[in-house]
Amino acid sequence: MSIQVKKNLVSEAKYALKCPNAMSAEYITIHNTANDASAANEISYMIGNTSSTSFHFAVDDKEVIQGLPLNRIAWHTGDGTNGTGNRKSIGVEICYSKSGGPKYEAAEALAISFVAQLLKERGWGIDRVRKHQDWNGKYCPHRILSEGRWEQVKAAIEAELNGSVSAKKASPSAQVYHVKKGDTLSGIAASHGVSVKTLQSLNHITDPNYIKVGQEIKLSGTASSSKSHAASSYPLPSGVIKVTSPLTKGTKVKQVQTALAALYFYPDKGAKNHGVDGVYGPKTANAVKRFQSVSGLTADGIYGPKTKAKMEQKL
Repeated sequence: MSIQVKKNLVSEAKYALKCPNAMSAEYITIHNTANDASAANEISYMIGNTSSTSFHFAVDDKEVIQGLPLNRIAWHTGDGTNGTGNRKSIGVEICYSKSGGPKYEAAEALAISFVAQLLKERGWGIDRVRKHQDWNGKYCPHRILSEGRWEQVKAAIEAELNGSVSAKKASPSAQVYHVKKGDTLSGIAASHGVSVKTLQSLNHITDPNYIKVGQEIKLSGTASSSKSHAASSYPLPSGVIKVTSPLTKGTKVKQVQTALAALYFYPDKGAKNHGVDGVYGPKTANAVKRFQSVSGLTADGIYGPKTKAKMEQKL
């Protein structure tokens, strides 16, 4: 059954501001909103304000609403007037992203189904799906990234696209999965209806990008001891660390950076050793600030007791 889309399209009088150019889309870009508004409110605010920022769809826990024609560009990816993200991608905003919870989870699930539908309609594959971060480096979709679930979300979209969600679901009696060539932890998680973090906790996996063919992956069980093991893999220092002159350096800073990398916040995660250099400079402070922002803390970039407690909770 196809997902019905409600339309509340921007008036042509505002095309020059919101969607000035024609578009032949090649990608779909996923965003998390910065608030807890419904899809109707997101679209109404977007088409009614005087900012150029725009996007094509908003998805909440109940419905999908379209605000721009799909043959017009949108200013949603921050990569400039002629950037591929702005010029060539359909923008999809997932609502209720600020606080999370059941409404957000339902909105994300609907967005996954809707993006799969868009791909099917166009004959596209999962390679056409992008996150906002891919275009200009912005930490968005922030909730998905902060929870380390981008690959899991893509795998879920791909499963729906291929019409294989039910076929891939594990039976209730299945407790262990044996890794096959080409498997990813995110794909296993999506296929069996669990989160990547749950699989990490159950199987003492610290790096979700590294699993081996033949490895046994527990799909269910008690995660408390595993969680304790995972947290102990990233010991965090006590006290306060902030940007100072001269810059604070040492083992304590490395511990903070390593934990931030494990939580997908450290800015140089792709670099050797995840860019852990033991220097509490602007990059580390910015990573702390982004973590604080999505964790309900004061986003000041200063590592202290509250930030430590929240990081330990999420590890």
